[in-house]
Amino acid sequence: MSRFWSEFVHSLEPYVPGEQPRGQNLVKLNTNENPFGPSPKVLEAIRLATTDRLRLYPVPDGGPFKQAIAKYHNVPAECVFVGNGSDEVLAHVFNALFKHEKPVLFPDITYSFYPVYCQLYEIDSLLVPLNTDFQIDITDYEQDNGGIILPNPNAPTGCLLSLDDIRRLVEMNSDSVVVIDEAYIDFGGETAIPLTQRFPNLLVTQTLSKSRSLAGMRIGFAIGHPQLIEALVRVKDSFNSYPLDSLAIEAGVAAYKDEAYFKQCQQQVITEREWLTQSLAELGFKVLPSAANFVFARHPQNDAATLAAGLREKGVIVRHFKKPRIDQFLRISVGNRTENQLLMSQLDLLV
Repeated sequence: MSRFWSEFVHSLEPYVPGEQPRGQNLVKLNTNENPFGPSPKVLEAIRLATTDRLRLYPVPDGGPFKQAIAKYHNVPAECVFVGNGSDEVLAHVFNALFKHEKPVLFPDITYSFYPVYCQLYEIDSLLVPLNTDFQIDITDYEQDNGGIILPNPNAPTGCLLSLDDIRRLVEMNSDSVVVIDEAYIDFGGETAIPLTQRFPNLLVTQTLSKSRSLAGMRIGFAIGHPQLIEALVRVKDSFNSYPLDSLAIEAGVAAYKDEAYFKQCQQQVITEREWLTQSLAELGFKVLPSAANFVFARHPQNDAATLAAGLREKGVIVRHFKKPRIDQFLRISVGNRTENQLLMSQLDLLV
């Protein structure tokens, strides 16, 4: 029945998420979910919010959660925008801030939702190649553009830019918006959020899916100059004026109140990443330096697709991208110690 489609739908190539198996006894290391669950205080907050008040609409701007984010990051509330995961926030960013005559710039190896948004909103883009070490070189972005977006750490490589690099990138592109997508920043980097109070062209996005273990709740936010936030609000209010539901708002507030639990899980993931990186290296894998909750690795003597298929047969799922330059890499989410040990025992048999 595609004859009823709008014309542009025929040319869309939608984003393909990682496999989400249900009801199978699998070790799932393919979608960068946190192996350690949400704070018990978050679960309690959700329980307490499950009342007959769910018949009412939530606060339109996610007010309590927005206030919690502003307080945590020491920024004014008018500098905060919230949405259903950072993916929805980014969708509004592309529509509100990147539709210009000049192309938006992002790496050739990066989050694959970026080109999808460009297709959806008919935005010109230019892919900027990573260097031979799979790193972002900010001098490559010193060219005419209608905006720049970079994940930091980058995905799927896990490689990190320093805060000084981010500052220089923003300074050299003062006539366009620079968006730093910090989905994984809590696992080894330093957030650029403080720089948003100095540079009106900088917007930083984050999510509670990774370091706060709330992928199932879909909670994200952006921080930037009030004029950037106003643009996002205008688009949001023309699309969905109630982005966060009542349970998500309560969960988000509780997550940022339990700093001790956050720090504990953060350190556990970092410890497991270091163990996994060392274990892979001992098996002969070449592992890129990661500041995320995943590693990006290749084995010089073994085909990545074959390894991924072999692991799948043994009940372990990792992510393989059939894309230029990275088709010999596996992206492996950091699991708990039991999951990581099982992964390594199976890889030991395959390589």
